[in-house]
Amino acid sequence: VQLQASGGGLVQAGGSLRLSCAASGRSLSNRAVGWFRQAPGKERHFVSGLNWSGSVTKYADTVKGRFTMSRDNVETLLTLQMNSLKPEDTAVYYCAAAKATYAGGTRDDPQDYDYWGQGTQVTVSS
Repeated sequence: VQLQASGGGLVQAGGSLRLSCAASGRSLSNRAVGWFRQAPGKERHFVSGLNWSGSVTKYADTVKGRFTMSRDNVETLLTLQMNSLKPEDTAVYYCAAAKATYAGGTRDDPQDYDYWGQGTQVTVSS
C-alpha cells in the first residue's frame, strides 16, 4: 500500500483544514488506519484512528471534538477534518495503515502500523 498525504498549509488559529490520504496499490479495506503528527524535536503522536472495519473511531484527547476522521466507501481515501485549530496543532501530519486483518480495535502506537504516507505540514499561527 502506498499512501500520499495532502492538504496541509498555513492557517490562523480558529481556522480549519482538511487533510487527505490517498491509497494506491491496495485498498484500505480491512485495515486499521490512523493519523499521527510530529512537531519539531518531538516524538510522533497519535491523533486519530479507525479500526479494521471502520466501526470504531478513536481520537487523542487533545483533538477530540475538533477533528473528525473518515474513510470513503471505496476505501482508498482517508480524510481528517480539523476545525478550531490551535497553534499547538502545528506539526507534520502522517497517515498510516496496518496490514489487512479482520480483528482488533484502533491502534495508537506507531509501531502497529506498516505503511506510512510522506507527511504534510500543518502550521497554525496565533
